[in-house]
Amino acid sequence: MKRKWCAAIVPLVMVAAQTSHAQTAKYPDRPIRLVAPFPPGGTVDVVGRLVGPLAAKLLGQQMVIENRVGASGIIGTGYVAQAKPDGYTLLINTTPLVTNTLMYSKISYNVLNDFEAISNIASTPSFVSVHPSVPARSVKELISLARSRPGTLNYGGAGTGTNPHIAGELFNYLAKTEIAVVQYKGGGPALTAALSGEVGVSFSGVAGATGFVKSGRLRALGVTSLKPVAALPGVPTIASVLPGYEFAAWFVIAAPKGTPREIVSLLNQHFNTAVNSPELAGRFAGEGIDAIGTTPEQTAAHLENELKKFERVIRERKMKAE
Repeated sequence: MKRKWCAAIVPLVMVAAQTSHAQTAKYPDRPIRLVAPFPPGGTVDVVGRLVGPLAAKLLGQQMVIENRVGASGIIGTGYVAQAKPDGYTLLINTTPLVTNTLMYSKISYNVLNDFEAISNIASTPSFVSVHPSVPARSVKELISLARSRPGTLNYGGAGTGTNPHIAGELFNYLAKTEIAVVQYKGGGPALTAALSGEVGVSFSGVAGATGFVKSGRLRALGVTSLKPVAALPGVPTIASVLPGYEFAAWFVIAAPKGTPREIVSLLNQHFNTAVNSPELAGRFAGEGIDAIGTTPEQTAAHLENELKKFERVIRERKMKAE
C-alpha cells in the first residue's frame, strides 16, 4: 500500500515542480506592481519613481508604482505580505518597515519572516530645516530656541515610526529638547505643512526637498549624515553640534515570503543594475541619493541590524503606537 502511494505521489510532485519552473522561466509576462506604502511626494515614492522605470526596462515589462497608504505604512506593507508570491507584487519601504515592529503591539506581518528581501537599493540622509518665520539660522540656535520655548515648536512627522519621526526624536533625545511632533499621512503632506508654516521645523529627506531650500521656502540648518551633502552645499552636519547624531533613510525592495529564488535573483540583478546605472547617476546626485544595491542575504541582515539599532531610541523616547 505504501509503495502504491509513493508511486502515485511522485508524478504529482514532478508535475508541480515542472509547472513552477515553467512559470518562473517565463517571468515576467505581465506588468509588475511596486507598492509604496506612503503618499506621493515622500522619499519612498520619489526613489520608487526614479528606479522603477529603469528596472522595468531591464525586465521587459511595465512596473506600476502603487501608493497604498495608511497607518505609517502598515496597510501597504501588510498588503504585500499577503500577496501571491509570484513576483508580480513587490514592496519598496524604508525605516518604518522595522520600526513599526517595535512600536505597534499588533501588526499583521513579521518583517523578518514574511518577506523575501531583494535589495537595499539606495540611501539618502535627511536634513533639519525651519520655516523662514522661525528665528533660527543654525542647529545651535534651534536647540537654544527649543529649550527657551518648551512645547511651542513642532515638526511634521509622516506617521508614527516613519523617517521624520525617528530623525526628530533622535534630535530631541540628544539635544534634550521637546520639539513636538505633528503626524501627517506621509512625507509629502508633512513637507507641505513645513512649507506653509503649519509646522515650524522639518526633518525632511534630501530627495525631493532640496528645491525648496534653493527657492528660500525652507532654511536648511543641518544634514543628518556624518558628512556634508553635495545637494545641500554649505549646510553642516547635525553631528558637528550634537555628537553621535546620525540618520540615513534606506530603501529596500522586498517580495512576499515564498517568492521563487530564481525570481528573487532576477529582480535583485535588475534593480541593482538600475540603481548603479549611468542613467540614474545624475538624478541621484541631484537628489542627494546614494546608490547601494546589496544581495538578498545582505538585505535581510541589514533589516535585522536596523531592528536592533532603533530599539534604544524608541524605548528612551517612549515611542509607542496602537
